[in-house]
Amino acid sequence: MRTELDTKQFAEPVLVRLSSGIVSIGSVQEASDLLASVEWPGPRDELHANALETCLKVLDGHRSTGDARARLVDAALAAGIYSDAVR
Repeated sequence: MRTELDTKQFAEPVLVRLSSGIVSIGSVQEASDLLASVEWPGPRDELHANALETCLKVLDGHRSTGDARARLVDAALAAGIYSDAVR
């Protein structure tokens, strides 16, 4: 079971556009949950797999939160769901 400290907060949230509206992804745990979810609207391609794998490695302490955020942005851009809307 992960504690709140294990969620690995991003320095700045990633905003994505889902069917429910614009969602703020503020942690690696939230990113991995979205990437593994049926809610992910994009293809489950190499960018998606890389983003999910990076998130899981961060949660295990083997990569940085910056790496996970960058890979999430890459996958979200490819899926057409990245939003640069002001929070």
